[in-house]
Amino acid sequence: MVPINLDDYERLARERLPQMVFDYYFGGAGDELTIRENRVGWQRLRLRPRVLVDVATRDLSTTVLGQRLSFPVLTAPCAFNALAHPEGECAVARAATAAGIIQVVSTAGTFSLEEVAAAAPAGARWFQLYCYRDRGVTRSLVERATGAGYRALCLTVDAPLVGRRDRDERNRFGLPPGMTWKNLERVGLDRMEAREEGSALVQYISEIWDPSLTWEAIEWLRSLSQLPLVIKGILTADDAGRAVDSGAAVIIVSNHGGRQLDGTLSTSEALAEVADAVGDRVEILVDGGIRRGSDILKALALGARAVLIGRPYLWALAVAGQAGVEHLLELLRDELDLDMALSGRPTIASIDRTLLCRADGELKK
Repeated sequence: MVPINLDDYERLARERLPQMVFDYYFGGAGDELTIRENRVGWQRLRLRPRVLVDVATRDLSTTVLGQRLSFPVLTAPCAFNALAHPEGECAVARAATAAGIIQVVSTAGTFSLEEVAAAAPAGARWFQLYCYRDRGVTRSLVERATGAGYRALCLTVDAPLVGRRDRDERNRFGLPPGMTWKNLERVGLDRMEAREEGSALVQYISEIWDPSLTWEAIEWLRSLSQLPLVIKGILTADDAGRAVDSGAAVIIVSNHGGRQLDGTLSTSEALAEVADAVGDRVEILVDGGIRRGSDILKALALGARAVLIGRPYLWALAVAGQAGVEHLLELLRDELDLDMALSGRPTIASIDRTLLCRADGELKK
């Protein structure tokens, strides 16, 4: 089968990946309600197209933190890309660069942040990080990312502990021999091999991440680097306001892909609240359940500047490596281009909330 949409890549990846790996990428917390609601949330929104608009040419480009994107998509920070393909994060780096978008590189990479940067020197990338009990570990990662030319730091704030992920518990998830948290080799925190029972990830993170992290850490983190700070994992207006007041340059509305607290707001629901609260003060991005160009269109209408995709590029990576990720991004761009034309919105700037209503005809302002 030649994939013609993002779901096709998921079906092909399911056939090719070991069950443990597929479940790790696919799975979420608890009963996985939030995973489903993330997807359904975008589907509940309806489009109100305008007609007799000149859409002979469309411009999908935008900027995030002053960086031009060919279309409003970034690759989200996903762990352990080499479980999907031997070239892992480096293949994603080359694909993102070829597509003219930003790659957000995970701390939990199977290639070091320096290796990823070297794989696509012309590309734009951010570095995602967590705060460790040993603040020296975090400081070192920030210094390395700055030195390697990363353009922003992306702090994930919704994971003081790992959510209960039944799939990983059943599969006794861990990294195969020879695969490590490559960024942490220098400090001896790179090994996370499978255990006799339970998820090795849960045990690993409970020992090294700092669950006492508070807003005070944001000021400390900003003192380490002049790079713009992105805060990922915001779902409420109150936290969005606090993030802006703390100096965030970008907020990512995210529930960690449904992998942390099951039953949270879907990101489409949270986006409207956050955009209404701080959309005039900060750039807002969103992830979670984005599978179609029309999902991107709806996110932009709700107030996002761009979206991030995670699982879909892992499926494409598993199916065809760098070429698969490039093709998937091309499919998503082409869908958005067509949907903008059919909606009578030829530019990103022309997309606003008047484009939307909910299935019941109402949309919270």
